[in-house]
Amino acid sequence: MRNVDLARLFDRQAKRYDLRGQKDERRVTPLVRIRKMLLAKASGRVLEAAVGAGANFPHYPALVHVTAVDISPEMVARARQAAERHRVTAEFYVEDLERMEFPEDAFDTVVSTLSLCGYADPVDMLRKFRRWCRPQGRILLLEHGAASFAPLRLLQHGIDPLQVRKVGCHANRDILAIARAADLRMLREERKFLGALYVIEAEP
Repeated sequence: MRNVDLARLFDRQAKRYDLRGQKDERRVTPLVRIRKMLLAKASGRVLEAAVGAGANFPHYPALVHVTAVDISPEMVARARQAAERHRVTAEFYVEDLERMEFPEDAFDTVVSTLSLCGYADPVDMLRKFRRWCRPQGRILLLEHGAASFAPLRLLQHGIDPLQVRKVGCHANRDILAIARAADLRMLREERKFLGALYVIEAEP
């Protein structure tokens, strides 16, 4: 899928993402609890990959400075509003992160939540995260992918081509295999929701 098509797909979904995120700001769901727990580990200069409509902004600790990137202008517009609501210091880029470059060791924390499903080369993207994150910094991942529950995994394989066309992301990526192929140093890994949600804390 061309990047311009991907941006348009996400533009069309921005309102729905935003409404869901604002609804989650008023309730505590299992996914909200997981976000909160993971993002408590963020500190200092933070790169947020594929910021979407800003669902993470309610959960960042005080005093972080977030560099937020997304390919979708509509997503970024809504993420700006979320950052303002939650008084998070942030700068925003409407860019294809796979084509961007930052200096080595530019960030103390790199955050990716539900974004590895969309990259053309997720292993290369994680290798970039490693370069951009300082030594002993943190790479925090909350990703959906291939389930450990076999019937669900088979369903994910079956719907994957349709999901890519309709919403721009893969349903069946093995996130642990991707993280290991990128040589992340895993500090913590956990799977939720029949193994379809991956929670990873790593060092570069």
